[in-house]
Amino acid sequence: MQYPKNLLKPVLEYFRAREKDLIKRKRQLLKEDPFSDQARLNDNASDDTEAAEQEGHARSKALSVKTEEALGHVRSAMKRVEDGSFGQCTACKKMVDTDRLKINPTAELCLECAKSGK
Repeated sequence: MQYPKNLLKPVLEYFRAREKDLIKRKRQLLKEDPFSDQARLNDNASDDTEAAEQEGHARSKALSVKTEEALGHVRSAMKRVEDGSFGQCTACKKMVDTDRLKINPTAELCLECAKSGK
């Protein structure tokens, strides 16, 4: 079973907007990362400044990783919309419950497969 293409058009539009937002977020995180400032290499910062920069970098790095993961999920979901397999469990091929998709539109697994760790 597949969802009709006309029903998936707004879903694809949502994913495109989400992708755009995530790409924008990645750029913003790069700007916020203290380690991306080339002038940092030439300064002799005090220990507390260095610690703050380390913390800022760790925060930016962690958020960047999460943003990249979310971007991957969105792009994967977009591919599934385009190839007609959106809403179908990638493990067992059964349909993913629509309530699950409402909560997490990028869900690849049905609840049963997600619980079993497939």
